[in-house]
Amino acid sequence: MDQMKRYAVYYAPPEGAFADRANAWLGRDPATGTDLPQPVLPGTGDPRAITVEPRRYGFHGTIRAPFRPGAGVGQAQVHATLATLAAKLAPVTCDGLQVEVLDGFVALTPLGCEAALLDLGAAVVTATNALRAPLTEAEIARRRPDRLTPRQRELLDRWGYPHVMDEFRFHLTLTDRLDHPQPVRQALEAHFTPVLPRPFVIADLCLFGEDTSGRFHLLHRYTLSG
Repeated sequence: MDQMKRYAVYYAPPEGAFADRANAWLGRDPATGTDLPQPVLPGTGDPRAITVEPRRYGFHGTIRAPFRPGAGVGQAQVHATLATLAAKLAPVTCDGLQVEVLDGFVALTPLGCEAALLDLGAAVVTATNALRAPLTEAEIARRRPDRLTPRQRELLDRWGYPHVMDEFRFHLTLTDRLDHPQPVRQALEAHFTPVLPRPFVIADLCLFGEDTSGRFHLLHRYTLSG
């Protein structure tokens, strides 16, 4: 595997009906890099037009947001850190997933596991913090610090991202931010409900990497075996 511009730690579903439907909706399989035909659902319009950003990242739930590796940090060190961490952490089991609108975009959100997800997120962010390069002024500006709460700004400075620790809200993004998201939410609820896992289990950590074109790829899975 070549060195990537940035790395991230995500949840991505294992092979199966849920992964197939999610990858098809976004039009790309992050494990193979293959572009996929996207289904046209009633009330959604052109699916490519409303999935630009999530398609670039691949279907996922963020646990550690993308970061530039620090000086001298290669993929082998990232791999070793995540392998060691995953061996200490237990899987997280949620009741299921629901389709909802978050700040204008449609996403899947978990049910019944908030405390366990907060613990998982905090453990991953803490363990991987030494891998990342310090934020540049441009990277800080992209987070719009003037719009962050004092707590979020503190977290940005300490951990490189404002939505971590007590501000962490796990979700799986399905669309870009939309002017009128409710019709799309309804269509996606009907589309995804038959394949949504119950229970929803996060059984591994997924290392994703961003290539030089800005696309993210699933590089490796680390089983949570603690």
